[in-house]
Amino acid sequence: MAFPEFFAAAPALRVRDPLAAFLGASEGGVIEYAYADAVKLAGHSCPTVAGAYCLTWAALRALYGDALPERGGVALAFRDPADAGVTGVIANVASMLTGAAAEGGFKGLAGRYRRKDLLSFGAGVPLDIRFTRLDTGAAVDAVAELGRVPSHPELPEAMQRALAPDATGEEVARFGRLWQDRVRRILLEHADDAAVFLVRSASA
Repeated sequence: MAFPEFFAAAPALRVRDPLAAFLGASEGGVIEYAYADAVKLAGHSCPTVAGAYCLTWAALRALYGDALPERGGVALAFRDPADAGVTGVIANVASMLTGAAAEGGFKGLAGRYRRKDLLSFGAGVPLDIRFTRLDTGAAVDAVAELGRVPSHPELPEAMQRALAPDATGEEVARFGRLWQDRVRRILLEHADDAAVFLVRSASA
């Protein structure tokens, strides 16, 4: 499986999952996620997937500081319905990283490790997503302003050519390179850019 080289240079997210620790799935319950994991989940790499990955990374850093975030210890509330725009795609990535799940999630063991109902939609929050720690109640609101990272100016024409019935292999490949260039810039140049990934205290 060959991904673009820049995938490996994107920030990694290390979390501690108490359920993984209890079940012996990983030593100490520590799990490391990379951007490639989000791509495998989504089945593709695009600005939305990259944005969801970086936004979740930024929100967890804001909630936990230098400590390992607790997977399964954060509730997610999305402002929009699950079927609005790309909300569902973003939720899938954020759910993978945080463990938060909707009504079909893990019900827990003896009242512990519950993931069910930690993911909700259509919530009255001011930004796209509210992340809330279950242990302390601390919460942040977050939104990805991906419009601040524009596409390559030649991308629209390249997409049109790549979608044409007579598109050549090189035209399709060129479109892919231009498409992934924006993803690369989001991940490598703007992951910690507060103007792109806005995270603020929910009490602000």
